[in-house]
Amino acid sequence: MSDSLPRIIPEKLICDIHNYSHVVLFTHSHPDGDALGSLLGFASILESLGKKVFCLIEEPITHLYTFLPDKDRASISVERYKNFVSDAGEDLVSIALDCGDEDRLGILKQEVLSNTPFWVIDHHQSHKDFGTGRWVAPDCSSTGEMVYEVGMLLGAELSLQAAFNLYVAICTDTGSFRYESTGPRTMEIAGQLIAKGVKPHVVGSHIYDNFTKQRIKLMELALGSIALHESEQIAFMTVTQSMLQESGATLQDAEGFIDYPRSLQNVKVAVLVKEALNGTVSVSLRAKGQCNVASVAKQFGGGGHRNAAGFRCHGKAFAQVLDDVLAVLKTAVTVSDPMVVKDRVN
Repeated sequence: MSDSLPRIIPEKLICDIHNYSHVVLFTHSHPDGDALGSLLGFASILESLGKKVFCLIEEPITHLYTFLPDKDRASISVERYKNFVSDAGEDLVSIALDCGDEDRLGILKQEVLSNTPFWVIDHHQSHKDFGTGRWVAPDCSSTGEMVYEVGMLLGAELSLQAAFNLYVAICTDTGSFRYESTGPRTMEIAGQLIAKGVKPHVVGSHIYDNFTKQRIKLMELALGSIALHESEQIAFMTVTQSMLQESGATLQDAEGFIDYPRSLQNVKVAVLVKEALNGTVSVSLRAKGQCNVASVAKQFGGGGHRNAAGFRCHGKAFAQVLDDVLAVLKTAVTVSDPMVVKDRVN
């Protein structure tokens, strides 16, 4: 859909928000800037319309995003969530934000999905349908962009706090407006948020100029791990438990690290592989050009966008994950090469 055309938002979504006075907002586990900014921004919008809102997240907000206004709206208390749902009775609508797969709702997945109506607002290309209703718009740069559109259709007046959070959502998910997902409507919305009083240099300072020494040490170790393959078309970066121990950092400190291998000249696909304590290995993929990393992630049970995707592996050795991903990417990069495609057609 062209950015010049109005976004088609399901009428039933708007009706349900109008008709129910209690709203529960969810997002995916390990929430990033888009997830948190959308969650907090939407909560402000809904409360301005007189709604009672509860925001449930699975884990505390990482220190990278404690600068977000109204961060205390987000709760990890399952007891408080259950009390809110109980008090609401049938006067309740649930909405999951930036969640492309029901499994990413976390350990309470089955319980929260029993709520009806249950809406999903998401922009992932590889979205797997769940809930009783959904608005999925892969043409949108971020869920923050979608929340803004919903807020405007609801006739809400954006507070500065809501505008700030939505700007952070859009800014972080577009790589500060550098990614291909950035379109004319993205910039138009960003301009509207700035007009509300958001200062881009303040947002940028919080995101990029607020690193701990532990994060810098981890960055040093991760940069040293970069390995290039296929004539430097594929770049791998790793973050291991030993790196975390040596640096004193956490896995959350590695957010954004994938931009470093992605920035290398000649690289078509960047890969960040992180090792968690529980044996989980998480893989982030970023592409420049024709390679569809969403299709790569799908082969491992994940998903995302054509240029940004990821997945998690459980019970598989770290080194094996590296080998498996590289094997798939070698084929994907070759197939996506325009010259190779041309040769095959001819």
